[in-house]
Amino acid sequence: MSGTIGSNILSHSGIVAETAAGLNWVSTVVTASTVTVEAGNGYWINTTSNACTITLPASAEAGDNIVIVDFARTWGTNSVTLDSNGLNFQGNDDTYTVEYTTSGQSVNLIYSDSTKGWLPLEDDVVADEPVAPTIQKGIFAFGYTSSVQSMSNLVTSAGVIGTDVTGVGTARFYIGSTSYGADKAIFAYGYLNATTTYVSMSNLVSNSGVVASDVTGVGTVRKYLGAARYGGDKAIFAYGDNASSNLSMSNLVSNSGVIAEDVTGVGTARAGLAASSYGGDKAIFAYGYTGSQSNLVNNSGVIAADVTGVGTARYGLAAASYGGDKGIFAFGFSSGNKSMSNLVSNSGVIASDVTGVGTARQQLAATNYGGDKAMFAYGYVDATVSLKNLVSNSGVVASDVTGVGTERRLLGAAGYALG
Repeated sequence: MSGTIGSNILSHSGIVAETAAGLNWVSTVVTASTVTVEAGNGYWINTTSNACTITLPASAEAGDNIVIVDFARTWGTNSVTLDSNGLNFQGNDDTYTVEYTTSGQSVNLIYSDSTKGWLPLEDDVVADEPVAPTIQKGIFAFGYTSSVQSMSNLVTSAGVIGTDVTGVGTARFYIGSTSYGADKAIFAYGYLNATTTYVSMSNLVSNSGVVASDVTGVGTVRKYLGAARYGGDKAIFAYGDNASSNLSMSNLVSNSGVIAEDVTGVGTARAGLAASSYGGDKAIFAYGYTGSQSNLVNNSGVIAADVTGVGTARYGLAAASYGGDKGIFAFGFSSGNKSMSNLVSNSGVIASDVTGVGTARQQLAATNYGGDKAMFAYGYVDATVSLKNLVSNSGVVASDVTGVGTERRLLGAAGYALG
C-alpha cells in the first residue's frame, strides 16, 4: 500500500470503538513538524507553516482510538504523514507511506489487531468551508486636476459614486491604495506637488468610509506604486519610484493597518504598474514602465519572480478584483492611451487583451464593490476626466458613465465595508 489513503470504513464485528466525542481532546494545537500521539486522544493538526509527521503509539490494544483533525484547512498545502511506529496500518507494515493531503479532513483511527493494525474508521472531509463576507462599497480619493487634491468619493454597493468630500488628509497624487482587514482601506505614499516632494505617509479608511488623519514614516518615500490585499485580511504595497530611481521593494500591511518595514529585491524595479487580489487570498502586480510582466504574491505576502509576456505592455493602468476570486487590469498608456482589459483567473493567469472597453485613458483608479463587481473611474484622456466604467461579475467592462465627481487623475481607490 503506497501513496495517499482514500476513504475507508471499518466494519469489524465484536469491537466497539470509542466515539470521537468521548475522546480527551488535547487543547494545544499541534503546529510542529513532528508529534507523537497517544490512544484515547484527539488532536488538532495545524499545517499552515509546515507539513507534519504524526507518530502513532509503539504498542496498542484492540479498540484504541485516535482522531486527528485539519485545524486550519491546510492539509492540501502541507500534508500530514502517519508513522505507524512498528505496527501495521490497514494490514501493511510501517515501511509504507500513509499520507493525507486533503484540506478540511479529519481521520478517526482505531486499532484492530496485529494483522490489520490501525484502521481508519472514518476519514471525512468537511466540504462546506465558511465563506467570508465580501466587500460591498468603495472609495476613490486624492489625485490631481490643475492642482493636488485632498478629497474622496464614496461608492455604494450598487456602484453609484457619491459627491466630493473634501479635506481628507494631506493633498497628494501618484498614490497607492488597497483594502485591508475584513472591511477597511488604506491610502499610502505619493507625491505632494509638481517638484520633488515624495512622501511616506498613510491614511486609514474605516468601515464606514471615513478617512483618518495622516500617519507619517511608513517606509521609503515613493510614488506611482501598486497595492493589493492578500492573505484574506492583509495588504501589500510594492514597487514605485523615488527621486533617484525605480524601486524593487514591498511593504506588508497587517490586518490592523500597520505598514511594515521595506523588503527589497522583489522582482524587476518599476513604476506605473497596478495590482489586484485574486484566488481569495493572493495578489498579483503587473505591467508598468518596464514592459509586460507580472509578479504573483502568495498568501503569506512573498512576491515571486517575474513572469513575462502577459498582454500589451503599458503603464498608468488600474486593476481591481471581481467575481469573488478573479482580477482585471484595464486601460493605460503605451504609444497612446489604451482601451483594453486583461482578465486574471483565480489561479493568477493573465488572459490576452480585450479591446474597446470604454474611453481610452490612463492614470485612473479602480476598486471592487457590490461583493463581486469592479469599477474603473477618472483618469486622463487629453485632459482629466470624470467618468466611470462598471465591471460585471463575469469581467465585462460596461460603457462610460460621465459626471461622477470632480475630474482628476493619479488618484487611488479601494474597497471597504461588508454591508
